[in-house]
Amino acid sequence: MDKKNALRAGAVTAGTTLMMLLMTSPALALTRDDGDDPGASLTIGETVGLYVVLPIVLFLAIAGLVMLGDKSRKQQPTD
Repeated sequence: MDKKNALRAGAVTAGTTLMMLLMTSPALALTRDDGDDPGASLTIGETVGLYVVLPIVLFLAIAGLVMLGDKSRKQQPTD
């Protein structure tokens, strides 16, 4: 019975995904709009730094601050 439900769920998911893909229109990224003023493109290094390195550094900084705050509470005696 579980195999039948899994097959049905997979078919519904695949059908829904297919319908969403067929009903979406293309982005038409090559057509310029009035007032469109794109900036300079990013280099590969800038893109990797902005979307990979920066989030990792921010995550590590926030995690470090949280760990630092947690350790300072454990050092106080709880009498």
